[in-house]
Amino acid sequence: MNKHINKVTTAGLLIALGIIYGDIGTSPLYVLNAIVKGRVVSEELILGSLSCIFWTLTLQTTIKYVILTLQADNKGEGGIFSLYALVRRRKKWLVIPAMIGGAALLADGIITPPISVTSAIEGLQQLPVFHDITTKTIVIIVISVISFLFLLQQFGTASIGKMFGPIMGVWFTMLAALGVSHLADDFSILKALSPHYAIELLTLYPKGFWILGAVFLCTTGAEALYSDLGHCGKDNIRYSWVFVKICLILNYLGQGAWLLAHFQDKMIPLAEFDNGFNPFYGIMPIWFKLVGIVIATVAAIIASQALISGSFTLIAEAMRLNLWPKMKIVYPTEEKGQLYIPGISLLLFVGCIGVVLFFQRSANMEAAYGLAITMCMISTSILFANFLVSHRVAPVWIYVYLSVYFTIEISFLIANLEKFPHGGYVTLLVGGGLFLVMYVWYRSRKIKNRYVEFVRLQHYIPMIKELSEDVSIPTYATHLVYMTSANNPKEIEHKIIYSILNRKPKRANVYWFVHVDVLDDPYTCEYTVDHVVPDEVIRIEFRLGFRVQQRITLMLKQVVQDLVMNKEVNITSRYVSLERNNVVGDFRIIVMEKFLSQDNELPFIERIIMKLYFFLKDISLSEERGFGLDPSNVTVEKFPLIVSPYTKLRLKRIINPNAVVPNIGH
Repeated sequence: MNKHINKVTTAGLLIALGIIYGDIGTSPLYVLNAIVKGRVVSEELILGSLSCIFWTLTLQTTIKYVILTLQADNKGEGGIFSLYALVRRRKKWLVIPAMIGGAALLADGIITPPISVTSAIEGLQQLPVFHDITTKTIVIIVISVISFLFLLQQFGTASIGKMFGPIMGVWFTMLAALGVSHLADDFSILKALSPHYAIELLTLYPKGFWILGAVFLCTTGAEALYSDLGHCGKDNIRYSWVFVKICLILNYLGQGAWLLAHFQDKMIPLAEFDNGFNPFYGIMPIWFKLVGIVIATVAAIIASQALISGSFTLIAEAMRLNLWPKMKIVYPTEEKGQLYIPGISLLLFVGCIGVVLFFQRSANMEAAYGLAITMCMISTSILFANFLVSHRVAPVWIYVYLSVYFTIEISFLIANLEKFPHGGYVTLLVGGGLFLVMYVWYRSRKIKNRYVEFVRLQHYIPMIKELSEDVSIPTYATHLVYMTSANNPKEIEHKIIYSILNRKPKRANVYWFVHVDVLDDPYTCEYTVDHVVPDEVIRIEFRLGFRVQQRITLMLKQVVQDLVMNKEVNITSRYVSLERNNVVGDFRIIVMEKFLSQDNELPFIERIIMKLYFFLKDISLSEERGFGLDPSNVTVEKFPLIVSPYTKLRLKRIINPNAVVPNIGH
């Protein structure tokens, strides 16, 4: 079982720096750039914006995520689906915010690499030698960097990950040093730490409320603090966040002081932004810019890597919770948490390249960034409030929590909606598509379960035993294994009984029924055995955490070995010649695969959902590969899924007067 780091160590702090702060740590590249674009640089704008940034990082990141949400520790794991696993038994509808949050995080994973890498590469325009570099050239460089990053995914990032911490340590130290070096440009910038200026900006500044859409970019990576809880441990995250927040605030203050010193009461021409103007690079000394651009690019790559790895983990959890179609998962290294999902990697890669080609410049991407992630934060608030209820926190504190964070996050959402026509629709469309996949997969399962027929296993035991002893029927297999979805050990699907007795009688010496129960905690890996009929009918239940890879063939082999050692089962072949030589009998696994029968009469919406479900099923991983079964001893049996039998068929028989009607007596 995986244990997270509880002790604060230097290694733990470095891991936290390298893994979880990439997204939020690269936000100084574009936040103030987005705020001042198209606006007059005034003291009211700069002090108000910096005050909003400081209090957003304090209320949203520090209090909500670092102090409160990290308490929702699912045996060392965090993230939207880990939180959902903790509360899903409270209310069935909680699956909706969980799916919205998961889809929004994936959509965020598609736009974070383009905006981070593009913002860094655009810094080349600040260098005299590259001053005339074209947007087309920048796009080519960005696509090359992102392509290389995705190419590396299949090899794992264990060795690269060890370098992330020190590099991000250099990055944050650079942010602080650059910020401090410009505080003297205008010491009055320190007044921005007062909430008075934030309130003034939002209430008195013309269209000040809509600036929140740009301010929100400073906290978009907050969700990663919780998602990567399992890699670092809450104490390492909390202590390292103190250092990270100080560095971020100092850099923002330095950028603000520099803007007031050089551009007060002026509007920076839009052409300057097209030529790469960015206060982040403006505060760099000329001699340091090339080094700064290199460090910024590496930090952007690390930020992108963190989002990509997080997306793989997110989808793996969604699959185990039955919220996403089964996909191939590869474990490229022995490192804990290292996994690679080729299908998701391709989806993210195509999405990232599409974003780069569509928006071209980071300033355009800012318009699309942030809208989806506000939905994730609102979802987290809903789920965390239910977590507090389940832990019997006084209702007054839960209402305070909801009122504060709903006010903040709905304000951000409304402000971000202004971005919708300027590119925000892109992430909402992507997030909406991902949510649709989750919803179809979840809802179709509910539709199917309404009509799955379970029968009492005990009623059919005599018939199964009789079949097993019927020598007139050829032996189908010595050991016949069925995957069953019946949670009740005394029940079995009718379709399995039909497969054994009716479809083509399957005679076997031992019948095994295997059930997989996915638990709400992450790393449980245990099993129970029920000898329904000793040495003839056996039920095995695997109890697996939602982060445990389902390798049923390997697990079943180990269970059988344990049973043989305990002399609970005889696996020797029952063929006389083979039994005499102690040859192990063959195992044949039957997987029942459904297809949508034409004999259905469903409501329109459910018919659409089921058609989409079977489309997703066709392009996703097959049942046997999803369970980690060895294809060499698996038989797939297709059976029709009749969720709502067709009842309107009206057939009338016409008697042919010349026809001979037989009379078969008994």
